[in-house]
Amino acid sequence: MEININCDLGEKSKLHNNKNDPYLLEIVNSANVACGYHAGDEETMEQVIRISKENNVSIGAHPSFNDPENFGRQRLNLSTSEVRRLIIDQYEILQKIALNQSENVTHIKPHGALNNMACEDLDLAMTIAKAINEIDKSMIYLVPTGSKMEIAAKKLNMKIACEIFADRNYEDDGNLVSRSKPNALITNPEKAKKHVLNMVQNQALNCLSGKQIPCEIDSVCIHGDNKLSLDAAKIIKENLIKNGLILKPLNKMKKFN
Repeated sequence: MEININCDLGEKSKLHNNKNDPYLLEIVNSANVACGYHAGDEETMEQVIRISKENNVSIGAHPSFNDPENFGRQRLNLSTSEVRRLIIDQYEILQKIALNQSENVTHIKPHGALNNMACEDLDLAMTIAKAINEIDKSMIYLVPTGSKMEIAAKKLNMKIACEIFADRNYEDDGNLVSRSKPNALITNPEKAKKHVLNMVQNQALNCLSGKQIPCEIDSVCIHGDNKLSLDAAKIIKENLIKNGLILKPLNKMKKFN
């Protein structure tokens, strides 16, 4: 069985450092690259693409609200045309830099509040999906499994990769436990590796209550913004391989070829 590991990268800002990016790019299969709207700049984009190329990591755009002050985590109400332009403009920024290194952006994954809102709002999810389809019908759309984003993408017959989060707990409705709650994050690497393997093998979400929700899982999102999460990322990857999973960049997975 094939599985992908993805990570949000190039997010250098006053709220976040990107010192672990080179180490993460030795672990992950696909990089979601900040396009300068919530974090990152031309230098960080060039760095992530260069190191991704060295490690056979596929490149994705990670578009966000244009809100660097809040790292793209504040909800904003924009018009359909404004959301469309957000997606297309950020893809074009990254694709231009990628082409300079003879690479291509092959997937898109929205960031932060934009992603969270689209998970809940089918109209917004459709707007984003249509914008991605407008860019390139062969583009892979990386979405949280079970979300309105998955529903919208399926309505448009898009190439969809459904993701789970390695370091987050889930509520019984399939949504992530709010970061405002003390049990939102899984910080123990051993617990995280078991959490991920169980979900991937069973193709089901593990809810905090013990409930399991059947779903599609193509990719595991990891975070590595501190030493502990970097260690967890390594352990999760090793455990997947040990248990017979075949790790692939999104654009190399059989389901997309």
